[in-house]
Amino acid sequence: MDSLKLHSQTFTLVDQVEDKLLNYLKEKDLRTGDPIPNELELAAALGVARSVLREALSRLKMMGMIESRTRRGMILREPSILGGMKRVVDPRILSEEALFDILGFRIALEIGMCSDLFRNITPEDIAELEEIVKMGIVFENNEYAPVSEFRFHAKLYEITGNKTISEFQEIIHPVMVFVKNKFKDLLEPINIEMKEKDQIVTHADLLEYLKKKDETGYRKAIELHFEVYKRFMNSKT
Repeated sequence: MDSLKLHSQTFTLVDQVEDKLLNYLKEKDLRTGDPIPNELELAAALGVARSVLREALSRLKMMGMIESRTRRGMILREPSILGGMKRVVDPRILSEEALFDILGFRIALEIGMCSDLFRNITPEDIAELEEIVKMGIVFENNEYAPVSEFRFHAKLYEITGNKTISEFQEIIHPVMVFVKNKFKDLLEPINIEMKEKDQIVTHADLLEYLKKKDETGYRKAIELHFEVYKRFMNSKT
């Protein structure tokens, strides 16, 4: 395939057409739900072959920016911000460095969203969290079953009212499960040490801070809740 090399980066012909197509849609001031010209019109407007245009369009469809509808042609859609990330974040093919970066980002996010959590939480949210904690499956050394871990933290993300944060939980969960399984023998001694020093913070503990509306206490507790991963990552650097 033809390519253009700029600043040590290789841009294929399809890359260039994709860029031209995005600029074209912006110049036409198309909005979500607006119809998009058919392939023949677009190819003529952009001065490219339909085969190359079709590949560029397929990329935008994969990102959720374009939708093809029967008898209606193509329309512009608002893409999911993390839609592309969902497709590429497979822990089986990520390096350890990438896994730790994602894990660190998750920890920073949960600490950073404390204010939104306390601002938005309702008695109904508390009741749902109580049920999640009650039904939670906990193993030795504060190890939660994946479904229990997911439900509790997914609810916290939901309470923030930020859809992107909630969507991120769906992406990060498989990474967390993979890390726990892959590095179980290294995480377990840290968990045991923290338990012996009474440093373990459970979901039930976090819930108590939420019920007491103690944001400062919760922030410290959520940091300690993830301390096992922070110590583990520090030991790997």
